[in-house]
Amino acid sequence: MDDDKTTRKYDLQDRLLRFSTGVIQLVRCLPPDKPSAHVGQQLLRSGTSALPNHSEALAAESRRDFVHKMRLCHKELRETLSWLRLISDVPLINDQRELSKLLDEADQLVRIFDASIRTATRDPRS
Repeated sequence: MDDDKTTRKYDLQDRLLRFSTGVIQLVRCLPPDKPSAHVGQQLLRSGTSALPNHSEALAAESRRDFVHKMRLCHKELRETLSWLRLISDVPLINDQRELSKLLDEADQLVRIFDASIRTATRDPRS
């Protein structure tokens, strides 16, 4: 029997699922006031959209379609990073540990998508 943690290959879909789950859990912790509701809705929208957009990218009909959907993921993750920074700076929550984890993961995901887009748009003749 294989050890799942050592033999399982890297899966960006799983990572995006965990990130989206973390965003939902964070939004649930925001206080019930008007500014938090606004920020929470925006964060919920941007922070959960990379998962389905990446699913669409995996089923892209062409390289151009793939790059377009990957750029959507990148854009939404950058927006999510901005909302998370705002939540941290205000601050809108007391427990900064989970927020720090999400900030770090958002930053890493932005970098992953940036690199993927650069690779996918590289001229295959070079």
